Amino acid sequence: MSRKFLPWLSLVALLWLQSFNGTNLSFPAYSSQLKEFLKISQFKLNYLSFASDAGKVLGFISGIAAVYLPLPLVLLAGGSLGFAGYGLQYLSIVRKMFTLSFSQMWCLSFLAGNSICWINTACYIVAINSFPVNRQVAVGITASYQGLSGKIYTDMVHTFFHTSQREEASGYLLLNSLVPLVACLVTAPMLIKQGADKTTSSSNDVKVGFIVLFVLTIATGIYAVATSLVSAPAVLVLVGIALFLLAPLAIPIGVGFEELMSSRKTQQKVHDLEAPPDKFYFEEEDHTKEEEEFEKETIGVKEEVEWTQLWKKLDFWIYFGLYLFGPTVGLVFMNNLGQIAESRGSTATSSLVALSSSFGFFGRLLPSLLDYFFSRNKYMPSSPVSMAGSLVAMVASFLLLLIDSDIALYISTAMIGIFSGALTSLSVTMTAELFGTKHFGVNHNIVVGSIPLGSFSFGLLAAKVYRDGAALYGDDGKCFGMHCFQTTLVFWGMLCSIAALLAAVLYIRNRKFYSQKS
Repeated sequence: MSRKFLPWLSLVALLWLQSFNGTNLSFPAYSSQLKEFLKISQFKLNYLSFASDAGKVLGFISGIAAVYLPLPLVLLAGGSLGFAGYGLQYLSIVRKMFTLSFSQMWCLSFLAGNSICWINTACYIVAINSFPVNRQVAVGITASYQGLSGKIYTDMVHTFFHTSQREEASGYLLLNSLVPLVACLVTAPMLIKQGADKTTSSSNDVKVGFIVLFVLTIATGIYAVATSLVSAPAVLVLVGIALFLLAPLAIPIGVGFEELMSSRKTQQKVHDLEAPPDKFYFEEEDHTKEEEEFEKETIGVKEEVEWTQLWKKLDFWIYFGLYLFGPTVGLVFMNNLGQIAESRGSTATSSLVALSSSFGFFGRLLPSLLDYFFSRNKYMPSSPVSMAGSLVAMVASFLLLLIDSDIALYISTAMIGIFSGALTSLSVTMTAELFGTKHFGVNHNIVVGSIPLGSFSFGLLAAKVYRDGAALYGDDGKCFGMHCFQTTLVFWGMLCSIAALLAAVLYIRNRKFYSQKS
């Protein structure tokens, strides 16, 4: 197959993979039911949500594995880990086939969380190597589809398991175990890992392809948001999502058809285009040299840093702290969204998860969209500046949550979804910019290792405030009222403020690099 067709086919495969890879995003939708299933306290529920995030501590292993193993094998390893983690929980909690202790449940949640890293690593490497010049666009678009996972799993559960809340909770566990593995099996043969190629990175065909993909992606996002806000039959919503996921296939099919027609024309004129073997050899050699120079000039990285040398870089520690106090806080909010909604008297947890997921989709897409169309504009902000702006918006979102209103809850959830998504997408780009692409798989997983630290400590504070509120004003271990998370929301807002300052420091330290890049 051609070098133009394969990258697009791989990119479509990545879209499908990421659409089902965000299994942790559906946790808020069934966390309250899981708490009742297991008869555990808010503290222990927080430990379970932390376990999923803690799996990212060992995410760097997937980056090392990607260096030595074929990417399809890395992908299948991720799908298998998720199948074991969620599948055994389902068999124990729902089917009662055996009994698991809380520590065993924690280990399974850890395993399930780690599985996401393996799939992410394979997706990021394929996207970066297939479209090196447009890596932010390729990674951003694929990462944005992971933001849809919460919405997709919610729609699937409402379609096939909508008989009771208990049935819904069991549905999430079953789907989380099976769907990613099936997606990995289907897409593994479609993944390729190739080096930079000028013809597949900067041609007009690529530009047209990305524009078409942007249109389809935006349409998918609008559909997801609309069906989250407006009530519609779940089965029809799910069919619509499936059609939107299949639509990007039109791009590789179109590229393949165009190349087939071009090949036929070339064969007809081959006798007019023949060249002496030695001339052809030297032309190929020059072309290879041109590609190498092209790659060096256009990738746009500050330096290539091996993962063993990261700890020596001050930029790494600033960036690590930024991620710890910024994007991680957004994830902690999502982990507690079910309890936040319940404490405020809202029963629409599934709708809030779908809303956050849909807006998170747009948030992850937005940096790629702006970078693709305005990257040459001198007023286009750099990655650290964009992160600082997103973090300031998150501070405002947490403050808005202090208002006792369903409207404030919905608006804040949507805002946190969109800006958390933007931070996730920007962080992938900034890792590549600051530390290079050669060791990206390991380096980014080390940065993401900050998530478990924040998930545990920040989530623990939320659980303590919740427990204290339940002791004073609650019923049966449950807390009701604004006081349940008021202190926590203020604290989370302060953390995001610190992260915004760190982003500003990172920009000041690397201002020369970003000014040259622009």
